[in-house]
Amino acid sequence: MKILVRGTNWLGDAVMTTPALLRLREKFPDAHIALLCTEKLRGLWLNHPALSEIISFAPGESVFAIGKKLRTGKFDLALVLPNSPRSALEVFLAGIPQRIGYARPWRNFFLTQTAAQRADAVKMRKRSVAEIKNLIFHLPISSSQLPNSAHQIHEYLHLAAALGTNAEPLPPQLFVAPEEIEAAKKKFDLEKNDRPIIGLNPGAEYGPAKRWPVEKFIAAAKEIQQRTNCTWLLFGGKSDATITNQIASQLPSANSQLLNLAGKTSLRELMALLKLCRVLLTNDTGPMHVAAALGTPVVVPFGSTSPELTGPGLPGDPRQRLLKSDAPCSPCFLRECPIDFRCMNSISVERVVEVVLECSGAL
Repeated sequence: MKILVRGTNWLGDAVMTTPALLRLREKFPDAHIALLCTEKLRGLWLNHPALSEIISFAPGESVFAIGKKLRTGKFDLALVLPNSPRSALEVFLAGIPQRIGYARPWRNFFLTQTAAQRADAVKMRKRSVAEIKNLIFHLPISSSQLPNSAHQIHEYLHLAAALGTNAEPLPPQLFVAPEEIEAAKKKFDLEKNDRPIIGLNPGAEYGPAKRWPVEKFIAAAKEIQQRTNCTWLLFGGKSDATITNQIASQLPSANSQLLNLAGKTSLRELMALLKLCRVLLTNDTGPMHVAAALGTPVVVPFGSTSPELTGPGLPGDPRQRLLKSDAPCSPCFLRECPIDFRCMNSISVERVVEVVLECSGAL
């Protein structure tokens, strides 16, 4: 059997699909399973045991070009993980006989089998400014917590179960080879490092509402460095260089080691370096998911988003330390805070430092 999986387009979402892919491989151990993904995510899937083949497409590549490319694969069925009309159209144009995905507007015609929404699915709805103000000034703080079954990984597991796979959750898993780790150590001059390595990822592509304030990152990093004598690896994309430069300039340089890697690593190099870290202090963003899936503990301040819905790793995993705000308007799922950013400001430097030290083994 030849199975095509249309992968998701965002790094964090892609990592959250790995339990479903592993269950698919478990169900069909001898099948040829190919993943279609955007070119920027190709490196994420190299050597993944769930996959037989990776098919990537470039930015701007048309649905017709992708459909033509897929036709040569002569796939028997397609599992469409994204909810977009375009992703369903791609496999329709490829002429794949069975095409399975969630029922959504403007795309059901392109699928041969649609899956209904899970009964316990929770939608991430953006709060209005009026609702936020009502929550702050008029309504009591709720202590209710969503169940583990609300997490996004269950969306993908439920969809894969349409093919008879086991819907029980697995931890998201990614893989890097030992030789990749050694190559990264050599390239970034870490071969002789004898200090604990701690990662720091202060950016977040979605927007400023997901970012713990840079001043707090600096204060926490100074305290952690003083108490661990660690080697800092600062991670981020090219757009995060301003933030990482600001942090690097504020950390004491005497008797310390710091590598500012923003925009300087490939995806595979990022994975290898994250694997080296004892712990990663990060915002809610793609590298957070990657680190957890590689087995590196993460410490994450959460404000505008929900760890119950899109947190790293397997829901409930005690290795992942997810620090929630007690602001009544959190999570709002907005890109920018319309009021005073009380969610992230309420997560203290002292709280973050203590948790990072616990995860690093310094306490």
